[in-house]
Amino acid sequence: MERIHGWPESSPWIRRAAAALPRDRFAPDRLWQWDGRAYTPVDRETDPRQWAALVYGNVYEAAVTQVISGLATSSLSCESVVADMLDCLDVRPGHHVLELGTGTGRNAALLAHRTGPGRVVSIETDPGLAEHARQRLKKTGSDVHVVVGDGAEGHPRAAALEPFDRVISTYAVDTVPWAWVEQTRPGGRIVTPWGHLGLVALTVSEDGKSARGHVQGLAQFMPARGSAGGPDGDFSRVRAGRDPEHEHHARLDLSPLRTNWHLRFALRVLLPDVHISSSTDADGTNAWLNDSASSWAAFYAQDDGTVLVCQGGPRRLAGELEKAWTRWSAAGEPDLYDWGMTVTPERQWMWSGEESTSMPLFAGDNDPDDP
Repeated sequence: MERIHGWPESSPWIRRAAAALPRDRFAPDRLWQWDGRAYTPVDRETDPRQWAALVYGNVYEAAVTQVISGLATSSLSCESVVADMLDCLDVRPGHHVLELGTGTGRNAALLAHRTGPGRVVSIETDPGLAEHARQRLKKTGSDVHVVVGDGAEGHPRAAALEPFDRVISTYAVDTVPWAWVEQTRPGGRIVTPWGHLGLVALTVSEDGKSARGHVQGLAQFMPARGSAGGPDGDFSRVRAGRDPEHEHHARLDLSPLRTNWHLRFALRVLLPDVHISSSTDADGTNAWLNDSASSWAAFYAQDDGTVLVCQGGPRRLAGELEKAWTRWSAAGEPDLYDWGMTVTPERQWMWSGEESTSMPLFAGDNDPDDP
């Protein structure tokens, strides 16, 4: 996707729509800012300059619009990713579009600007957010049908009357709901953030029995409501203050865990239930792994150039990380854009290179109900 001043060259309508529907018309009067320890409120009335800075200060950062129990649960997505996703969606005038995750309503308004009135259905799980979005959409003259419901179910009633040409999710999923595929016409397109790291664009097959496509780029979106809180999981809860069951020193360069997005995405595929976080201090890169259940591992950089590896629980996550990393290296270190996804009613899997009828090297079953 080529860029003109940051806007997709292949979709000039996006820039026009964004100018016609500025972010401040959809931002609530209270936004939230991370102060390094917690989210703190920024109110338009008492601090208009900082409020405006959060709305317009950086096209690569989202503006958090809702915080519940200390966790960010809704936002105005960063403008660069919004543009990328709409470009990937390839939406045309007259298309029937389903959006999952209404949020502030701004993305739905951009879609309606492109499709024309009455062609966009948007689903929001939070009744309060849905009502606020309806009000903002009405004020901007955007004809969008906002429904309160579970985005994973899509909107079967609307699809029964007319299958959707395009489906777009504004939150990250680990498993693409089959309902999204089922409600999209053959040849239709589905765009969603996947696995907290990648943006996937899928095309529904002519027989409607599968959807297939490639990773289009990076996209760090909030997860579906009720799923894991983010890509790092909950290391403190899983470890729960327990002493390590195994410790050893090793000579490891962990810096790629922070700097190499292609490696990070590959690890997300190869270790789908393992959450990895990292940070850097004066001694080097530290990393923490957990499976959100009972196993954890920690890598602590030492001043002598070694790494102290600690782990506990029934799984040896340090060894799993090493094997997955080696597997990626042995395959020629495929990058983010080499990955593809196939979705069927029973399961979905990721693959690298050319997909074949046999299970490819990086096939991974992401259906949580499949043993």
